[in-house]
Amino acid sequence: MNLIANLTPRQFRHAADIQENILALQSELAQLLGTSPQSSLAMPSRKRRLSAQGLANIRAGALKRWGKAKSKNGTVGEPKKARRKMSAAGKARISAQLKARWAAAKRAGRSSL
Repeated sequence: MNLIANLTPRQFRHAADIQENILALQSELAQLLGTSPQSSLAMPSRKRRLSAQGLANIRAGALKRWGKAKSKNGTVGEPKKARRKMSAAGKARISAQLKARWAAAKRAGRSSL
């Protein structure tokens, strides 16, 4: 890769001459075609617009795909497993353990003061 900084003055001048020739030829071509030189160089920058019918087709296809993906119960894909519920005894046991742990932590904190 030949960077501009690596060019010798002779190579740089030759590149500039080639560029000037290109610009002169482009302006000559633009005169022959009856356009301005700048407009012949620039690419047209038009945004593509989607017609109402095209948008309706895309929406209909999406609805059709989602309709196929939905199961009878209204969820998409495989139905989720039901979450297991904790028994009242299990909740009470965990609550008692946490209360004992916090009480021990409070006692430990007071004794260090």
